[in-house]
Amino acid sequence: MIKPLEGLTVLDFSQFLSGPSATLRLADLGARIIKIEHFEKGDITRNIYAPHLNIGDNSAFFQAINRGKESLCADLKNANDIELIKKIAAKVDIVVSNFRPGVMDRLGLNFENFKAINPKVIYAEINGYGSEGPWRDKPGQDLLLQAVSGATYLTGGNSDGPTPMGLAIADNLAGAQLVQGILAALMADEAMHVEVSMLEAMLDFQFEPLTLYYQDGEAIDRGDQNAAHALVAAPYGLYKTQDGYIALAMGAIPILGKLLDCDPLLSYEDPASWFAKRDEIKLIIASHLSTQTSRHWLSILEPADIWCAEVLDWKRLIAHEGFKALNMLQTVSSSDGDTYQTTRCPIRFDDQLLTSIKGAPKLGEHTPFITEEFQ
Repeated sequence: MIKPLEGLTVLDFSQFLSGPSATLRLADLGARIIKIEHFEKGDITRNIYAPHLNIGDNSAFFQAINRGKESLCADLKNANDIELIKKIAAKVDIVVSNFRPGVMDRLGLNFENFKAINPKVIYAEINGYGSEGPWRDKPGQDLLLQAVSGATYLTGGNSDGPTPMGLAIADNLAGAQLVQGILAALMADEAMHVEVSMLEAMLDFQFEPLTLYYQDGEAIDRGDQNAAHALVAAPYGLYKTQDGYIALAMGAIPILGKLLDCDPLLSYEDPASWFAKRDEIKLIIASHLSTQTSRHWLSILEPADIWCAEVLDWKRLIAHEGFKALNMLQTVSSSDGDTYQTTRCPIRFDDQLLTSIKGAPKLGEHTPFITEEFQ
């Protein structure tokens, strides 16, 4: 299969997560990624965790997010290395960076300089808080962005206090939106500066609750009982059973009462009460569901087309036929023969999967080849 971005080359100055997540997706779509790494230390995530969390010589994090890329070591304060980078820049299609605002300017590698070298270059960058304003120089780290953006007041219940997500959501959202911007800019067939800030990505992610807040200025009430979504009525939440947990999404409370043989739920006939009294309704449901196994309840709810699911951990998920049917895993190999399993690109074209056997590069692995190619 010819991948949609084959023939395009990306000069990638990014490290850590937001920028590399964007260039990973571009690589999955067929683009060639030339990753610029510090000539001594490389990308900081090569050794971000304790050694027991490594795959080979580098962290599992680095191996997962940098598969399919080429590594070019460079000293961005060295005139000869800068000259090589400018020669490469003249022939690439896309440049990606995620430094703090002003860093690429000081290095002489900003949009205007690249545009002078390459009149059709797409110059794409991610920063933490935007290129202007009092926060522009703050570190764009995911937990800090979750905290500042207000998003930590959407997870959990009111009594939990602010609760961050257990994933680097700001990084990944910014990376995904940068890819969208790059693909749109490619349609223009002219030089273009694409910019995404992690804070704006997080604010956009919260479009629904923020839109409501703009109207009434009221703080979000997450509820306290089996809280899952601040704006959704009962039964929405996760519930403990005798042997695990099940998830219940939207549904009519009296119908649930009949199906579950739970008489106290039958009195909540007014749909408005499902939100206004959601904590007391959820408490009734939680107490009732704890009396039987997950499979027992699912065997009743699923045939009735109630939106529900068993809550799975990774071990049970990976063993499940539903997961296996997706073929979501792929095995990749590094140049020295190390192999590891990781996720594949989730996009399909004409029912074909986008996979690659090429793992993450060794530090500076492609430096000699790229140097010779672009001299």
